[in-house]
Amino acid sequence: MSISSAHLDPNNIPRHVAVIMDGNGRWAKQRGLMRIFGHRNAVKAVRETVEAAAESGVEYLTLYAFSTENWNRPQEEVNGLWELLIESLHKEVDTLQKNKIRLHAIGDLDSLPAAARKNLGKAIDATAHNTRMTLVIALSYSARWEILNAVKALARKAYDHEIVPEDITAEMFSSLLCTAGIPDPELMIRTSGEQRISNYLLWQLAYAELYFTPRLWPDFRKEDFVEALLTYQQRERRFGKTGEQILAEQNKVQ
Repeated sequence: MSISSAHLDPNNIPRHVAVIMDGNGRWAKQRGLMRIFGHRNAVKAVRETVEAAAESGVEYLTLYAFSTENWNRPQEEVNGLWELLIESLHKEVDTLQKNKIRLHAIGDLDSLPAAARKNLGKAIDATAHNTRMTLVIALSYSARWEILNAVKALARKAYDHEIVPEDITAEMFSSLLCTAGIPDPELMIRTSGEQRISNYLLWQLAYAELYFTPRLWPDFRKEDFVEALLTYQQRERRFGKTGEQILAEQNKVQ
């Protein structure tokens, strides 16, 4: 029996799911192909994951598409990735519109090639009115870069006498991150079998459930995404409390 969103508890869907799309290069290598072919064959995985998230009731889906460290890859691969992004934006905007999905981007967007930045801006503007789900693409992003920028912003505020150290709260710090206004992810999925966070949303993932699958990203499908949600629904999220406390709070609400 295939797994679908119908098997999920609709009252226990994470509002925000973050994904590390890993394994494109290995997928291509296994087939004797250049790495860029792995990236090209990953487009279907992106499409199915976005559709599965929207169908399941997820409000925010963040995909780690390009890290600041990825700039260090061979230039031919980097160029191919940006060409693929531009091509995909052209092709997928209509699909996003049809499914009422809003596009958003985080990261050092000023560092993107001009053509990629232009096409990304057009896609973001075109989908700005959609409300079913927000698809967040992390481009030229790293969590340490993001956190350092927030620290610098706080330092400038203190230097300008706008705040004193005692004014700084977790909420103020969060408001200076790329994800300001977006709830923290409750679930983080990483494909390919690697079990690390890789400089991704370090502040935001503080209480997220982590799900690792050996599936290489180009082979990831709707059923795999739903399987991750089912695993999430079987876990008890305690946030430092005991299981008995969580159960008592749930019974009180009921």
